[in-house]
Amino acid sequence: MTTSDNGLRVRRATPEDAVALCEILNEIIALGGTTALETQHTPAELDEHYISGPECIFCHMAETADGTALGFQTLLRSPDLPGDWGDIGTFTRRSPRVPGVGTALFEQTKKAARDRGLSVINATIRADNYSGIPFYEKMGFRTYDIAKAVPLKDGTPVDRVLKRYSLDQA
Repeated sequence: MTTSDNGLRVRRATPEDAVALCEILNEIIALGGTTALETQHTPAELDEHYISGPECIFCHMAETADGTALGFQTLLRSPDLPGDWGDIGTFTRRSPRVPGVGTALFEQTKKAARDRGLSVINATIRADNYSGIPFYEKMGFRTYDIAKAVPLKDGTPVDRVLKRYSLDQA
């Protein structure tokens, strides 16, 4: 576990954290417009997909000193990516927002990804995610492709911006 400059604790997520992390994820899904996810998760589904399942490389969570979950960042394997790439997802509490959660999580994700021998982290972001794109750019991700007009459940086409972070960079 590490503590960031602003007092946030970042640690590996465990299956016991699934209920708290599911609340964060489901609030984001319910608000809409920032995640490609459109169906709410149960804690068991969240655990299987983001914490413990076979596609999960690792998952970190940020919390307050008293243990209140503030967000999580997961790195997954994807059959659509090279074997030494991880696919990132970042989800942070919307209310109240706590500045610095994503940045603190990414510091731990970079270290853990390097320790696992990965060379690149991929982020696939909805083009209309006006907070996600600048976040990943601030972290050092660069656009390498755009998937055009990927349909949402209701058929609405939304581009996906593919960004990469090379773990060789500073």
